[in-house]
Amino acid sequence: MADKSVSEMTFEEAMTELEQVVGQLERGDVALDASITLYERGAALKKRCEDKLKEAEEKVAAITLDASGQPTGTTPVEAQ
Repeated sequence: MADKSVSEMTFEEAMTELEQVVGQLERGDVALDASITLYERGAALKKRCEDKLKEAEEKVAAITLDASGQPTGTTPVEAQ
């Protein structure tokens, strides 16, 4: 999965790979240069997960409700 660009990953893909990276780093059986590369990839994966979670939170927050409490659609976050 390391061949896929982090910016193209879904939240689930990024989280799965991040878990793998953390596991490799925790084992401590990776050479120093490889550890640095893994750490950099892990940092990018963490940011991707945070960004995707923020997007999801904003979408949920943008759902508007009608008088009966039913969703009527979404309002773009920028419009709030």
